[in-house]
Amino acid sequence: MERTALDLWVGVFVAAGLAALLVLAFKVGNMSSFSMSDGYTVTAQFDNIGGLKPRAAVKSAGVVVGRVSQIAFDDKTYEATVTLSLDKRYTFPKDTIAAILTSGLLGEQYIGLDAGGSDKKLANGDKIQITQSAVVLENLIGQFLYDKAAGGSAKPPAPAPAGAPATQGIQQ
Repeated sequence: MERTALDLWVGVFVAAGLAALLVLAFKVGNMSSFSMSDGYTVTAQFDNIGGLKPRAAVKSAGVVVGRVSQIAFDDKTYEATVTLSLDKRYTFPKDTIAAILTSGLLGEQYIGLDAGGSDKKLANGDKIQITQSAVVLENLIGQFLYDKAAGGSAKPPAPAPAGAPATQGIQQ
């Protein structure tokens, strides 16, 4: 009888552990219960989206206000068209700026919305006109290395002032 009760409790703890792992997996995978069924969608075009993925967060002032619902390539403008699903509780001016940002140095990418000052608000189907593309770390490193290579070697040392003793190693 004791053995059966012990097995039952072990089973309960294992099931609770698996449930906790499942919840954690959904949180890490951005699959939380953030529902966009009663929201509105807007689009934005970017030259480079970097590593942005569907279901990435859309934040304003650090608060999640929506999710990226779709990413497509526009073969007429050669830009990425990103569709954002925003919660209807949050309205933004028409001159809002959308920028692709990174959490930390190498973290996940998300879209940050910076509200403008217009009296007119974004509505379902509108397009955000002002965008800032992702900063690609590889491009920054390449540009830095290119600039260093183009600049030549280090600067020669400054000449010694008049009357200063000669440097070591030089015999007169």
